[in-house]
Amino acid sequence: MPARRAPQDDAEILADGDASDLTAKMRDYLAEIYRLSDRAADVQPHDVFIGTSALAEIKDVSPPAVNRMVTRLREMGYIIHEPYRGIRLTPAGEREALKQLRTQRIVESFLVSVMGFGWQDIHAEASRMAHGLPEMVTQRMAEMAGNPKSSPLGEPIPGADGVIEQPLNDMLLTEAAESVTYRITRVRSRERDRLEYMSALGLVPHAQIEVIHKAPFNGPIQLRCGREYRIIGHNLAEMIKVMPA
Repeated sequence: MPARRAPQDDAEILADGDASDLTAKMRDYLAEIYRLSDRAADVQPHDVFIGTSALAEIKDVSPPAVNRMVTRLREMGYIIHEPYRGIRLTPAGEREALKQLRTQRIVESFLVSVMGFGWQDIHAEASRMAHGLPEMVTQRMAEMAGNPKSSPLGEPIPGADGVIEQPLNDMLLTEAAESVTYRITRVRSRERDRLEYMSALGLVPHAQIEVIHKAPFNGPIQLRCGREYRIIGHNLAEMIKVMPA
């Protein structure tokens, strides 16, 4: 997701805060806000805010607990909170979120390529392992995994400074044109059953697919993957991002 510069307002004028004051739970929240914002940007590329209810749902915590965390992160200058609109990261918050996501995605790559886990089994474990993982260990895990540029789900791995040097300019599969060959860049889902199903269909990062037909009114999409033909629903296609091959 390209860095989005928030407009100048009272929330942003706050000091960036000392990153050493961030707890593991705070870093997890910042990373989750980034993920939700990244997903929302697929539909609304500019001026993205996310609701605290969505954050509470994905974190599986109560709305009051989310509100307490949001208040603390806003006071520290890592997020902006606008009533009736929601929350978004400040530049400082986005930088810290990407640092956390870097560690998580490197751990995910290590679990898959070195330890042999399936991509459907890694998210929760990688999130736990990433808590407090020293950069020296993170870098060693990256080396053992072959210095990957992206996670097993195709998400780009930021640098140690919390910057993605080459943001992906990809699109949702639902926006792809017919009779064009595409390369799958990333998969948005983290649900085990859904990832297993996509893997069985061959709809994984780096796979090449051709869009044969898109039914109107958000109907099914027919694809060719190698020599096989697949038909998937619109909801599943919304979780796949592609670029022209």
